[in-house]
Amino acid sequence: MPRANAVVKPQTYVSLEPVPRGRIFELAVVAEIRQGFHINSHHPMEEFLIPTTLTAQLPSGFREAETFYPPGEMLKFSFSPSPLSVYTGRVTVILRIEAAANVPLGPQSIPLVLRYQACNDTTCLPPVKIPVEAKLTVAPAGTRASNTHPEIFSASKSQPRK
Repeated sequence: MPRANAVVKPQTYVSLEPVPRGRIFELAVVAEIRQGFHINSHHPMEEFLIPTTLTAQLPSGFREAETFYPPGEMLKFSFSPSPLSVYTGRVTVILRIEAAANVPLGPQSIPLVLRYQACNDTTCLPPVKIPVEAKLTVAPAGTRASNTHPEIFSASKSQPRK
């Protein structure tokens, strides 16, 4: 049985390069879930199940606007009498963030914490919190920014809110 913190491998992506002051941008955490395992969705079906959450520890000058979690997949497991809402394979959580007009210029780092509980068909591992970091560059207001990773961020417009 793997350690709980080794079941999910998260990667971060930023929607703009650079991020101009005064703009809203998105951060994505794409989590690859080990085959044979699942994690509870953000809205699990039972109160006692631990939801998957992504929490930003925003530095001064950044403000979180919205968080988008995908819907879970309803799957039946031997340990539960009814289907559960879970994530398998790959899941993407997106945070929409505003860079204030006074956010410091230059390289920035935004610490994030991904919390989940991984299970297979017979066993659940202890819940864990995985630190993740998003790196970006802040530019003066009005700077032309390039959209990056459209394969990730174009889907965010249709994802359900929190």
